[in-house]
Amino acid sequence: MKNLGSLDRILRVVAGLGILAAGLILKSWWGLAGLVPLLTALVGICPAYLPFGLSTCRTKSG
Repeated sequence: MKNLGSLDRILRVVAGLGILAAGLILKSWWGLAGLVPLLTALVGICPAYLPFGLSTCRTKSG
């Protein structure tokens, strides 16, 4: 079950690309950390949200 909403996914893509770009510019392997937000955005699930039951998905009303 997905737990990331649209805005959350967009922000993760932007942050992931920014971290990857910073890693390339600074020639640092730490830039690979940008893959984490990119992958969670792609899959739509944030493992850190699961233990707390958090979700940024809109619930269907009605």
